[in-house]
Amino acid sequence: MGALRLPSLALLFSPSKALRSSSASRPLRLRPPVIRKVSASLSGGASRALSTQSLANEEATPPSAADRKPSSGPEGSVTPRSVDFNAWYLDVIASAELADYGPVRGTMVIRPYGYAIWESIQEYLNSKFKETGHSNMYFPQFIPYSFIEKEASHVEGFSPELALVTIGGGKELEEKLVVRPTSETIVNHMFTQWIQSYRDLPLMINQWANVTRWEMRTKPFVRTLEFLWQEGHTAHATLEEAEKEALQMIDVYRKFAYEQAAIPVIAGRKSRAETFAGATQTYTIEAMMGDRKALQAGTSHNLGQNFSRAFGTQFTDENGQRQHVWQTSWAVSTRFIGGIIMTHGDDAGLMLPPRIAPIQGVPLRIEVGPRDIGNRSVVVCRRDIPGKPGKDFGISMEPSKLESHVKSRLEDIQASLLQRAISFRDGNIVDVNSYEELKAVIGQGKWARGPWSAGDNEELKVKEETGATIRCFPFEQPLGKKTCFMTGNPADEVAIFAKSY
Repeated sequence: MGALRLPSLALLFSPSKALRSSSASRPLRLRPPVIRKVSASLSGGASRALSTQSLANEEATPPSAADRKPSSGPEGSVTPRSVDFNAWYLDVIASAELADYGPVRGTMVIRPYGYAIWESIQEYLNSKFKETGHSNMYFPQFIPYSFIEKEASHVEGFSPELALVTIGGGKELEEKLVVRPTSETIVNHMFTQWIQSYRDLPLMINQWANVTRWEMRTKPFVRTLEFLWQEGHTAHATLEEAEKEALQMIDVYRKFAYEQAAIPVIAGRKSRAETFAGATQTYTIEAMMGDRKALQAGTSHNLGQNFSRAFGTQFTDENGQRQHVWQTSWAVSTRFIGGIIMTHGDDAGLMLPPRIAPIQGVPLRIEVGPRDIGNRSVVVCRRDIPGKPGKDFGISMEPSKLESHVKSRLEDIQASLLQRAISFRDGNIVDVNSYEELKAVIGQGKWARGPWSAGDNEELKVKEETGATIRCFPFEQPLGKKTCFMTGNPADEVAIFAKSY
């Protein structure tokens, strides 16, 4: 649980000063609440200069949704979630001033409040990366095309999304350059120069960077042509060490999702068809959004020796023998911001867990009126419980008492948002024992969970006929004998199927 730090209560009657000072408390995981009279400005209630129409017009969507109408209410209002989830999502981003689109179709400008949420994510993860022995560094954005070609499955998987540079300084380049879609190839090129002996291992690094993937269908934060992320890369002497690392990092992501973002993700292993191009295993955390679609919120890959063999990344072991290193890579991106919005937001707009919120006039606000001043008391209002039930009246202004109350309420909000999301998730996962049952469940927009031992062809059939994919084979598996609902053959584990972003 994150530590709590509150600002001086002298800020109580100076909202503007409180806002300016809120950004100064960056080192702490749980941001100090800003004590204000009004908090509607970031929850959909105030007029904004940004037009929701700009977001709606730029989003590339299927024909059935392309001509959806923007919010019919006044500028800055939020479409109800139950009426049009996609319009609601765009309205929330607009009204909270999280992002806007750039001049190039599919690109996104992350505005200060949206970037502050990303900084909260960075802050937590960066500390965890360092605690687990990783160092930050940076690799070039431009990658020789020949690097991408060295690993066959990698180039096949990424070719449709690559952005290429062919002209530089007014001249045609001798070799095309790829604008970084991910960094496994250039990392291996450098690892080959840095790793010579078993004494150089493990080598564990991370970089915070931008990535370019030429997406045809975009959605703010969830899928854009360019996005921000962290990508970790490690090299090890043995397969066992690499596997331990891959599992350790997906657990770091899982804990972040639960403890900071209040998102109850399901951690598990991807199917062979959904495994990262160039990896032997991909582990994932899958989150259920408010429309019950799945969001792949973070991944960790055991790369085996695929890239080290392609690039000749070797070391001399303790017996003097040359061996190829075993590797991992893992990443979380600004997509997580979209996940937070779609998990916790409501008809009023943006709702952030206290440990992620840059300004806690959003999850919690403190109201002060003339009568309250006379009584030396305040009203503490929770964002997650609207109306009178979410208000605590007559809370003493005495600093120690008010601070204690605010701390308690912020913890209550954090726990409440997580429990609400768990209840929603569990209420929308249905166990199935036949393909007909799966089709019915997916048709209702829910997640289906059932025993699976079928192959890639059957998995493709499910995708083509229902639009759902295997999100993961959860780490937590039920006990007892299982029979694959698709083939009737014995199955060792259950899989979760869902439509996804």
